[in-house]
Amino acid sequence: MSEVLISANHVSFSHHGKKVLDDVSFELRTGEFITLIGPNGAGKSSLIKILLELIAPDDGKIKKSKYIRLGYTPQKFIPNEFIPISVIDFLKLNQKINTQSLINTTTLTGIETLLHLSLKNLSGGEIQRVLLTRAFLAKPNVLILDEPVQNLDVNGQMHLYKLIQDIHNQQNCAVLMVSHDLHRVMKESTQVLCLYHHICCMGQPETILKNAQFNHLFADQMDELMATYKHKH
Repeated sequence: MSEVLISANHVSFSHHGKKVLDDVSFELRTGEFITLIGPNGAGKSSLIKILLELIAPDDGKIKKSKYIRLGYTPQKFIPNEFIPISVIDFLKLNQKINTQSLINTTTLTGIETLLHLSLKNLSGGEIQRVLLTRAFLAKPNVLILDEPVQNLDVNGQMHLYKLIQDIHNQQNCAVLMVSHDLHRVMKESTQVLCLYHHICCMGQPETILKNAQFNHLFADQMDELMATYKHKH
């Protein structure tokens, strides 16, 4: 049995009197790739913040393995144009990095040619790769990614998804990723968690595709999803 790295137990959370999360429970285990999906306003980012202990739930608990090493990339990151900082200095900010580890990680993420450029001059795709590099330099066994391809063009999305998949496969790093791109990510997921304030459904992709609540929430994407999804035996 694989180790439970993070577990959410009956987590509820309200904001300005509105219920955002209602009795949410799930586990992330070693080597899993869980894709967290749901409509806008479903509570996905709030759940991520609770898992990271950036905000506290109203009810319920988050439990983490004592061996957990977390890496995280936020949904939005805009470099301050008035604070010039190079990519390499940003990567080293508030953490000690072994030179060989830096070389290995930047080669894996493909940013070795960006190290001495100013962070504020990078494209959206380059910034996302830098954020992923910084997260991975902590040698995590869990990567939490909040919509990592937001605002990237199609080519940039495909390259970043491929990179995340490679990290997951090569490093045996558990991944919890928020995404709207069902047809691109579901076939790579070991589990899909569909959230709409509560957990509507959770399971393997081929099971989720048959779920009535899933089909109702994502009716507008089902044609594209069914055309591109292939069973993973």
